[in-house]
Amino acid sequence: MTQPKHNVVIFLGPPGAGKGTQAERLAQDRGLTKISTGDILRDHVARSTELGQQVKPILDAGQLVPDDILIALIRDKLASMDAVRVIFDGFPRTGAQAKELDVLLEELGAPVSAVPLLEVPDQVLIDRIVDRGRQAAARGEAVRSDDTEEVARRRQEIYREQTQPLIDYYSARGQLTRVDGVGSMDEVYGRILGSMK
Repeated sequence: MTQPKHNVVIFLGPPGAGKGTQAERLAQDRGLTKISTGDILRDHVARSTELGQQVKPILDAGQLVPDDILIALIRDKLASMDAVRVIFDGFPRTGAQAKELDVLLEELGAPVSAVPLLEVPDQVLIDRIVDRGRQAAARGEAVRSDDTEEVARRRQEIYREQTQPLIDYYSARGQLTRVDGVGSMDEVYGRILGSMK
């Protein structure tokens, strides 16, 4: 089976739903580049770049980074590709970002192929995030500043407030598929693949 030249997958779901892990696996299986704005931003913070210093207090407070910064990062990343074969993990997060992304993808002739939405109950998400922080600490690794219960709960609230319009946006376009995000990684991955047929 020949792969389409362009393939744009947008992973949606609340923080802690497992988007990163599943997107990584799908990227490897389908020959896609995973674009995580969170990873890009954390890299800037770790390197203490000008952008990193600008966004660190925003990330530490569990707030969302302004759209113009994120769109500029994405535009820069996609413009360097011959074929746009990507998975977005954690972007877009708002209706405004989705519209901006659509404009950018239209310019590049690369429409959205699939929008799986991982659904996981709130308390399961909080437990996963806090546990991720505990495990990192136990291994002697740095704990992400957003891996605390307080920040995790705030991020869930922000997610609900700002991302529901995004879910409605892709749903109205017939591109959204809901995927049960509870279960083993293999079970959830199988559901994601099934949703993309």
